[in-house]
Amino acid sequence: MKDDETSTGHGDTPAGHGDTAAGRADEQPTDTGRARPVRSPAVLATAVALPVAVIVAVIVSALLAGRSADPEPVSLGPVPAPESGSPQCASLLDALPEAVGDFERASLVEPAPEATAAWRVVTFDDEPNEPIVLRCGVDRPLEFDQASALQIVDDVQWFEVSGESIGLESSSWFAVDRGIYVGVTIPNGSGPTPLQVFSEVMADTLPPAPIDPAPIPVPGN
Repeated sequence: MKDDETSTGHGDTPAGHGDTAAGRADEQPTDTGRARPVRSPAVLATAVALPVAVIVAVIVSALLAGRSADPEPVSLGPVPAPESGSPQCASLLDALPEAVGDFERASLVEPAPEATAAWRVVTFDDEPNEPIVLRCGVDRPLEFDQASALQIVDDVQWFEVSGESIGLESSSWFAVDRGIYVGVTIPNGSGPTPLQVFSEVMADTLPPAPIDPAPIPVPGN
């Protein structure tokens, strides 16, 4: 009877020993004997990405802080503009956009001429740049005669007066088929966008009218 009891006792697993071993199989022991949780790749990726996002946010904030909040104000001198107080000019000024390509609407230094507007490129410093300037109701350009070449943009006829001959890095364009003359001075290298934008606005606000160029000058007169 003693032999049977001894044999039976050696063959059985002690109560609770098997459960403890199985419970520890899913844990990784550390040097101190304590279980260390396993972190998923997603958690590790998030932990790495957070510092990068913070760095990017700091850089963007610094760039925005150095960018001028508004374009530099533009000072305009007076020029003859007998129709500047006309209803046509009032309608055009009300319809002008806040942005013309990369140029943004700029304030004018007071006192500003009537029926005028300006746009400038916003920069990351305080360095001023050449603006786009619009004047409505001006006189017919002296150079505009029956022999003048015209450029049509979206059904609006434009006459160009280049500033190159007088050392300016810009050209003045005059809409000559709207019943009143509208002059737009555009810096060289601005591309076709400004004329396209202004042509669209004028086509919507100013009805077309026959052009009225000056006679061709007669030599000797």
